[in-house]
Amino acid sequence: MLTEQERAFLDALAKAPIPTDVMGLRQAMETFTPMMNSNPPEIGAFHEGVEIRPGLTADVAVPKGNGPHPVVVYLHGGGWIGGSPKTHRKLGMQFADAGYLTINLDYRLAPEHPFPAGLDDCIYAVKWAGDNAKRWNGDAARLAVGGDSAGGNLTAATLTSLAAEKYAGPAKPKAALLIYGLFDFPAQMKRDGNDTFDGMIRAYAGAGYPAILEDPRVSPLRAVKAGAMPPSFVICGTADTLLPETHSMADALKRADIRHEVVILEDMPHGFLQMDVLSGCKQGLDKMFDFLRRTI
Repeated sequence: MLTEQERAFLDALAKAPIPTDVMGLRQAMETFTPMMNSNPPEIGAFHEGVEIRPGLTADVAVPKGNGPHPVVVYLHGGGWIGGSPKTHRKLGMQFADAGYLTINLDYRLAPEHPFPAGLDDCIYAVKWAGDNAKRWNGDAARLAVGGDSAGGNLTAATLTSLAAEKYAGPAKPKAALLIYGLFDFPAQMKRDGNDTFDGMIRAYAGAGYPAILEDPRVSPLRAVKAGAMPPSFVICGTADTLLPETHSMADALKRADIRHEVVILEDMPHGFLQMDVLSGCKQGLDKMFDFLRRTI
């Protein structure tokens, strides 16, 4: 049961206008950033803007203690056109507080850098983590990749792309975190086409729109098969328009006989893991960290 405070928050959230343009969405995310990042946990260390390669950086959140720490490469949400490690700073620090060396990647955004630029950055960063996690006492043999919303899409696309190239390096991922992600563009467009969503898709697809939406690197649900994904944690709320995508991914993982756990939380909206006013935020984080502890 939701509390009155939770209901009031969700009512206000539902009434907030959703921008339909790139700059409007970016500004809206910046507006909410202080709220999403309030009261972060104390962690061992925080390194902002660590260079991965020229033009690509990440924020690195280090747990307390000597390690070796399991590693999470985190891919933020923001519709492929917004968001950054700053908008998801507290969440990255919560991973570190739970004991995970967290590499919160600042991948390139559309429309300035359409597909495959952001995905290429994510794939590169996972491989980079294999060679560099030890700088902060990270154990790359225990590595997970995760992300929310657009970052959930990029997580699945990164992992299936690594499987397709038969990557077997030191950072071969052992777990996936698929947080209210979008995994099949054409299917979701049929279910819920709107100006905001269509604008994000067109920006990310770039000159390849619409044919590129069929590419399994863009719609990674189409690349899920036996061996293509590590054990996966899939989470969404019932008030999220992307809930059908979560169910579709869970079904695909089941068909491929890939170990997975699905968590669906009542009344939770898109983005709830960054909304600590909602009880589902702590519930979801606890379940996710429990999955990681049992998996990596």
